[in-house]
Amino acid sequence: MACPKISVILPAYNVAEYLPRALDSLIHQTFQDFEVFMVDDGSSDDTGRICDQYAQRDSRFTALHQHNAGAPAARNSAIPHAKGTYLYFMDADDWAEPEMLAEMIALAEDTQAELVVTGFCIDTESANGRVFRQTISPEAAQYGDARAFRKAATALFDANLLYSPWNKLFLTQRIQRLNLRFRNTRWDDFPFNLDYIRDVSRVTVSSAARYHFVRARADSETSRYFPEMFEKREEEHRWMVELYKYWGLESDPQAREFLARRYIERVFGVIENTTCAACTLNRREKCRAIKRFLASPSVDWSLRYAKPHTLMMKIMLIPVRMRSARLTYLLGCFISYVKAHSTGLFARLKARR
Repeated sequence: MACPKISVILPAYNVAEYLPRALDSLIHQTFQDFEVFMVDDGSSDDTGRICDQYAQRDSRFTALHQHNAGAPAARNSAIPHAKGTYLYFMDADDWAEPEMLAEMIALAEDTQAELVVTGFCIDTESANGRVFRQTISPEAAQYGDARAFRKAATALFDANLLYSPWNKLFLTQRIQRLNLRFRNTRWDDFPFNLDYIRDVSRVTVSSAARYHFVRARADSETSRYFPEMFEKREEEHRWMVELYKYWGLESDPQAREFLARRYIERVFGVIENTTCAACTLNRREKCRAIKRFLASPSVDWSLRYAKPHTLMMKIMLIPVRMRSARLTYLLGCFISYVKAHSTGLFARLKARR
């Protein structure tokens, strides 16, 4: 039997409500030469049973089961099984339009790409059932060498195109040659992408936005409190700075401004995480934590070089520039309130920041 063109890897943990939509969207792809590895990560709901049902119905689907070990381990367990020329990673609570794989494989083969990057949609679901859709559709482009891609990477990062795996088609042979795996860390897809693009040469970007990233599930990670979020963002910032140093672009004004603005925007996410209802700290402890965030040398560096694009972001930066933990705490409370009570408004404001 000939090897498929694409191997799809889909980790799944307690997503029985959403999984059929994701799997059906694969079945309905206009491009059919693929295999799917569904990795049940020790789910306690019907996720594992659903995986088995689809495997019985369609020989291209394989159900793998493991004890709960997290998404990185789930993805990594499936990679050695993949026989496709290209690898595609999908999230179990998202879905894809029928043309997605066909368009991606056509671009990959036409341009001999090591990486295909596409646009995508962010579907934010409100409690009332309404969906706010933000479509990210980049300008189509083709980069034939590492230098050209690195020069364009800042704009691609800035458009949120290089962070997640689900808007990309990866060359399986390259992953195997570099022995790349997802790291055992929170938000594991980000360092995997950084490892992959570090020395990549042939990259093709598509303006198509066929993938739908579904945000604002009540039990999703974005609705929880993570005490270690600040340290995680500091680590990610170090990764980005190191990558740009490796590329020889750390002194490039555009790259430096982007890195500074990217970091400070994520600090606001840390502040909101600290002021959200799920946070178990009392008010004094929250202010103390925010004061520690604001004292970071990375905050000083970012405030020097970041150039906010909107009036809203300039206003939000005022208490941060003042190093006022109390005013920053109040700002975080406002952001948390909007996020909790008006998901659609929060999504619109975030998209326009």
